[in-house]
Amino acid sequence: MRILRWFLGRRLLRHCTTAALCLFAVWLLVASILFVYPSASAAEPAGADAVVVLAGASSERLPVGLDLMEQEYAPTLVLSATSTPGNKETDAVCARNLNPRVVCFSPDPMTTRGEARAVARLAKDNGWTDIIVVTSRYHVTRAELNLEQCSAANITMVESAPQLGPGQWLGRFVEETGAVAAGLIRPACANPV
Repeated sequence: MRILRWFLGRRLLRHCTTAALCLFAVWLLVASILFVYPSASAAEPAGADAVVVLAGASSERLPVGLDLMEQEYAPTLVLSATSTPGNKETDAVCARNLNPRVVCFSPDPMTTRGEARAVARLAKDNGWTDIIVVTSRYHVTRAELNLEQCSAANITMVESAPQLGPGQWLGRFVEETGAVAAGLIRPACANPV
């Protein structure tokens, strides 16, 4: 009897381990599609009313936004200013900004959800119907989800390319999976404006 229990216990453990590894592999595949290769969301930009650069990783995101402005994709550059270490380049532009074509805002709360709400208000207040949004590749899916929940404007996502190692990508997968799930369960905005 003891041998039978031992055998069944090992068999159950082996099945549970196999199931957990399969679930992990499926999650890793889905996360890779959503956060490393978000090509379904990110597109080649066309003319727009504004280019919005979301906060964080500003050394990577800001140059893409500035390049889009130089190429005249939009007459207005909108920057999310947060006074956080990862946003120091953008915050520096906002601190010394004298250009009327550059609009800076501070999201409240200081999250992607807060940015989506602020961008939706700016779009409504300024009559913007087309917006280009720049963010890191891993952040495209979540940012687009939040922005579409808050704004009726046409949104084109443009990705910047992060330089991350495997461990950093795994961390992003975990964070972005949780944030996308939260955005699906509890939308950033009840009704788009």
